[in-house]
Amino acid sequence: MIGRIFLTRNTRKERKAAKGRIFLSRLFAISACFAFLPSAFAAINAAPEKTEPVEIKDIVPPVDVFPYPLWMVIVAGILALALLGGLVWLVVALIKNRPAPPPLGATAIAIRALEKLRARINEIAPYQFSIAVSDALRTFISKAKFRLPATNQTSPEFLAAISDSPSFSDADRSLLAGFLEHCDMIKFARIDATAEDSTKLLESAFAFVQGGRA
Repeated sequence: MIGRIFLTRNTRKERKAAKGRIFLSRLFAISACFAFLPSAFAAINAAPEKTEPVEIKDIVPPVDVFPYPLWMVIVAGILALALLGGLVWLVVALIKNRPAPPPLGATAIAIRALEKLRARINEIAPYQFSIAVSDALRTFISKAKFRLPATNQTSPEFLAAISDSPSFSDADRSLLAGFLEHCDMIKFARIDATAEDSTKLLESAFAFVQGGRA
């Protein structure tokens, strides 16, 4: 009985001591908070320190970096020049070795000459025109397969030379006789020829040349 009373008293004392310790710790914590408040308010009310503005620099543009080394550029340039030189040499060689166009035949030459006369039929006097168209036809006969010296023969000599030639038909002889007689009348008889006479001479010359005798 006495032992129980003793234990109960001790337990009460320990509880009181524990409560006292808890109270002191809480009181210490509250006092610490109150002690911190003045410094906290002072920090809040303190004026902010002036700071220098930070200089913002412009963005640096990208730097071009050549992707190939110098030796590679030099080699590529030499190869390009060699290729270009080879192409130029090939083109020049092809131009030099190109076969020359075939020479114009007697028919083509005569037609070209007669076409030039046709373009100037109203500019050239009938006398000069008769001489020019006669020379064109005589040159054609001399250079074509007939091989006659028509440019060095008079009209009678030429007509006598073709009178028995198998290269000329009766229609050819008749056409040439009328053509040469008309030319001689203008050149030697000095008849009053007109542009119509020049046209007739030109048509006769075209008819003979275009007969397929080149």
